[in-house]
Amino acid sequence: MDPMNAKPRLLITRKLPEAVETRATRDYDAVPNPDDVQIGADDLVGRCEGMDAVMCCSSEKFDASTIARLPESLKMVATYSVGYDHIDLDAARARGLVVSNTPGVLTDATADVTMLCILGAARQAHEAASVLRAGRWARWEATAMLGVDLRGKRLGILGMGRIGQTVARRAKAFDMEIHYHNRSRLPADRELGAAYHESPEAMLPEIDILSLNCPLSPETHHFLDDRRIGLLKDGAIVVNTSRGPHVDDTALIAALRSGKVRAAGLDVFEGEPQIDPAYLDLPNAFLLPHIGSATVETRNAMGFKCLDNLDAWFSGKEPPDRLA
Repeated sequence: MDPMNAKPRLLITRKLPEAVETRATRDYDAVPNPDDVQIGADDLVGRCEGMDAVMCCSSEKFDASTIARLPESLKMVATYSVGYDHIDLDAARARGLVVSNTPGVLTDATADVTMLCILGAARQAHEAASVLRAGRWARWEATAMLGVDLRGKRLGILGMGRIGQTVARRAKAFDMEIHYHNRSRLPADRELGAAYHESPEAMLPEIDILSLNCPLSPETHHFLDDRRIGLLKDGAIVVNTSRGPHVDDTALIAALRSGKVRAAGLDVFEGEPQIDPAYLDLPNAFLLPHIGSATVETRNAMGFKCLDNLDAWFSGKEPPDRLA
């Protein structure tokens, strides 16, 4: 920090909600990105020159080579996200770079979008909306665009953390039967009456709808591949609102085409915003552009959580959501 400037210098890499930027510019010598220009790796390193901290998003990659080139002045990276696979934490630790994220504040919004994806997939929402918007709705038909009821369906949740548990509570209101697999079984008072399975392979044949709500790790990368799709019931529904790389796109697209998977509801994709174009031609794919946290309240809370972590660090305290 510049000793002649009482406020730490803060680079904000993307345009953030007004309330967040107002607080940031009040409390920091902040350099925002009002035009929301995408910042590449070389530009990112250059913009960090003279900065004490960065408030970034998942669109900026802090890999080992980028971290190695960061100026010595930079002490902290606060990512405006729960996920942190865009940051090499080992490299950050080796460099002495503090990293924080925003857990907890996305739970309700993401659970709501999970239910939206479940409903959208189960009720053929994409196909129905496409027929209407294309002017092809000629008359009511008893056998057209038939979805399936949620009542009585078995929902399998992979990853029973904050979001998974909140999805379970919402799904119970739809009279669904909840099953789950987690790295460890939850205490009985947090299971919400859900049936626990020791392995994903034990759960998959028992469920009608699979919801992926787990963190991304080497174990969950391409979790949903040909083999595990084969374990699902014929006509099962797949929902992913967690991380795109959980799904092997080639395998899921083939299963949607064949009918092995009845429908999918997807808010996240591998390589997003570039997605496999084959999804776009599938009437049984309900697709959203990663809007899980996209509410005014949640996006503000994410920014405030970033700033809470920054405030703590620059006041000599431990950031509450420190990762490195």
